[in-house]
Amino acid sequence: MHVIKEMLHADVLCGADLLDIEVTCGFGCDLISDSLCFARPGCLLLTGLTNVQIIRLAEMVEARAIVFVRGKKPGEDVIKLAREKGLPLLATDLFLFESCGILYQAGLRSS
Repeated sequence: MHVIKEMLHADVLCGADLLDIEVTCGFGCDLISDSLCFARPGCLLLTGLTNVQIIRLAEMVEARAIVFVRGKKPGEDVIKLAREKGLPLLATDLFLFESCGILYQAGLRSS
């Protein structure tokens, strides 16, 4: 995750002590329904959704971390829940397409 943070020029919103985790794949989407259907355990979830449901979704699909794109940042309630769940949150100003492309070029594949 340290490398992903650097590649995406991302800020860590919570879970800085958890950035040594390994993600096995990536999934970028702004639709809860598609994320539920296609995201896989161990994935890095990239999204512009910033409500508390995204933490619940990450828990359900067993995502390892979330990167918020387009400069979006969740509220403190979302960050607090992510801390409780041990889920690192990062935020980048890059668009979803750009972020996924950078990570794909670096070798991270889809779920």
